[in-house]
Amino acid sequence: MSSHQSLLLNGRLITMRLATATFIGGLVIASPLAFADEEYSDGTTWGLGIGAISEQDPYAGIDRENTPFPLFQVENRYISVFGPEIEFKLPSLVISNSQQLNFGIVAQYDESGYEQGDAKILNGMNERKGGFWAGANVEWENELFEVSAEWLTDASGNSDGQRFDLGLERTWEFGEHIMLTPHVGASWQDDKNIDYYFGVRDSEVRFDRPAYSGESGVNIEAGVRGVYQFDQHHSVLIGVEVTSLADEIKDSPLVDRSTQNAVLAGYLYTF
Repeated sequence: MSSHQSLLLNGRLITMRLATATFIGGLVIASPLAFADEEYSDGTTWGLGIGAISEQDPYAGIDRENTPFPLFQVENRYISVFGPEIEFKLPSLVISNSQQLNFGIVAQYDESGYEQGDAKILNGMNERKGGFWAGANVEWENELFEVSAEWLTDASGNSDGQRFDLGLERTWEFGEHIMLTPHVGASWQDDKNIDYYFGVRDSEVRFDRPAYSGESGVNIEAGVRGVYQFDQHHSVLIGVEVTSLADEIKDSPLVDRSTQNAVLAGYLYTF
């Protein structure tokens, strides 16, 4: 795998929801480096732009959320900054000419959660907040695909939860301008995290909302990211992801769907 692909696939972005972090992060980190040569990618890349995400949360009766947001990126061989995430890149382990392991320490802010007014089913529920998450990741690069693993814990203490994400993806380049990256993954969430966001406490019970205590579960995710790079500075980003929710989430009285989805589009100018 070339050095620009190594940089392309490093880093993750946490934005509106942890559930869509991987696919959004891959999109944004990809664009300025997608077709860069070694000399360019060895330096620091700066980017500014604007994006919008449309996502459907699984809570019963909740409206689809369409959110614009600014894009800001700093990327080099030591650090990756995008929006509310920062990754400190650790030394890589080169296995062979075509394989290596990349390691990183990450910290990010997550805006998951809800307020009473977000949906009727949530009226009378205590607010659930997002917070700061921290952890580590490792990526195995080879000629065929990339396998990534990331562990995160809720450093803010709101949910006191943990999660572990495992992903598989491969990138195809079409000519000098187009890049597509299909990806699949699994995201394990512990009982504290699921209980915090999808549980119903005894004080929150009502006739159509029985008490519910969340247990750990695994979400399955699949999607595709795309980049069209007009030149070295201008890039358009698109992405679609669908998540099949764990039974432990679907069984919550707050939830009325088995999947959630997200669509993203954006523009990034790279200096």
